[in-house]
Amino acid sequence: MKPRKTRTRPKQIELHRILVPIDFSEHSRNALRYAVPFARQFHASIDLVYVVEPTIYPADFSFGQVGFPNVEEELRRRGAQELDHLIEKQIAGVVPARKVILTGKASYEINAYAEEKKVDLIIIATHGHSGFEHALFGSTAEKVVRKAACPVLVVRTGARGFVR
Repeated sequence: MKPRKTRTRPKQIELHRILVPIDFSEHSRNALRYAVPFARQFHASIDLVYVVEPTIYPADFSFGQVGFPNVEEELRRRGAQELDHLIEKQIAGVVPARKVILTGKASYEINAYAEEKKVDLIIIATHGHSGFEHALFGSTAEKVVRKAACPVLVVRTGARGFVR
């Protein structure tokens, strides 16, 4: 008699914390439209992360590189207002949400935050740059996917999706 095969039950998916990087583009707002139903279904919270990249202008031959902290502070202030607005309009009352403003290189800051806070899933938009634009600017989404310590769902605007 052959031994009977036992089926193993698939493991449950547990999501407690979802990170959504936001740059206030329509692309990143679309990623948030995916995150809210995920968070609701899994009883998870959403961390909306906005990264202010330092503003450095080319060197003046006598002064070296010049930074503008007032510009960065204004970006942080306006970013906080916009995050509050997004939370109020798209998340409030549905799931818990946190606004997070970081300063640095976007892909690095997103991955460092996700690892430090033990984020379970990153839902990020891709802007769909290709060719010269991609070579010139790179892709934050691509860098996040390559280095993330957790799964990443990449949402491409214009592609057939499953969130209506």
